[in-house]
Order: sequence, then structure tokens, then C-alpha cells
Amino acid sequence: MPDPLTLDRLNTAAPDELHPVLRACNTSPAWADRLLAGRPYPDVGQAVEAAGRAVLDLGEADTAAALAGHPRIGERPGGAHADGAAFSRREQSGVDGSGDDVRERLAAGNAAYERRFGHVFLIRAAGRDAAEILAELQRRLGNDPDTERAEAAGQLAEITALRMREVLTR
Repeated sequence: MPDPLTLDRLNTAAPDELHPVLRACNTSPAWADRLLAGRPYPDVGQAVEAAGRAVLDLGEADTAAALAGHPRIGERPGGAHADGAAFSRREQSGVDGSGDDVRERLAAGNAAYERRFGHVFLIRAAGRDAAEILAELQRRLGNDPDTERAEAAGQLAEITALRMREVLTR
């Protein structure tokens, strides 16, 4: 396991050393580059704010790559990046206690969303239960592609900022 990420380390360590740690917050290398280009950060709050803002500055291809690093809502996250999967498991804990009906509706909604928009449905799941997530999924299926692209990027920014705050305050 790499050394914990502190504000001092974020501000001074070599980018190659930080990229693996930052990938737990957001899988986009372009995002990490944007965040690191803004160093130094005077405090954790400003680093977290910059992390979210850097997501919103990503181009379409880099945003798509970051979205691809997230599991579907309701599925057990796994994959090559253990820290990111651990974040997802905690964030999606509100779905864990849902019944088969809700899980089936989430699976069907995820499939419909991916057919419509071409990427995984992304929502800041932390603090939300399955019913709220399902309602948001149904609502967002009605978005036009441009509106949904902006909403998905906003959710990605929220998730990235939450993870960054957690990583920096461990």
C-alpha cells in the first residue's frame, strides 16, 4: 500500500508517485494531471475543490474514460484498482439492503441508460438509498444527451471531491 496522501505529499511529490493514489479518486490520468498542475494547495478544502473543478474541465473523451472506471449501481465493484472498488462498495452501501425487485429495476434501468447514453449511469450514491437512486435513474433517462452529459460530469465531480477529501483526511 502506498504512503497515505497528505496535503504536503500532494503538494510536493512527483506526479508519477501520486498518479496511483489519485486513481482511487478518479481513474482519468488527465484529471490527475489537471489537479497536479494546480499545486500547491494551501489547505485540504482548496485541494478538494480543485479536484471537483478539474473533473468539470475534462474533455468528452477523458470524462468518458473516468465514467468507465465506475461500476454499475447495484453491482459489486471489483476490478484492478482496489482502492476505487473499496470506495464504490462504501458509497453504494445504501443499495445493499434492497430487495430483489429493486435490484432488478436497477439492473433494467442501468441497461436502458447505457443503451441511451453509451456509458454507465453515475450518481453520487453516498448517503442515498436504493429508492432515491432508482428515482434519479428514471428521471435522468428523460434527459437529452447534452443535459445528461453535464449531469453525469457533475456527479463525477461530486464523487471525486468526496473521495479526495477522504483520501486527504485518513
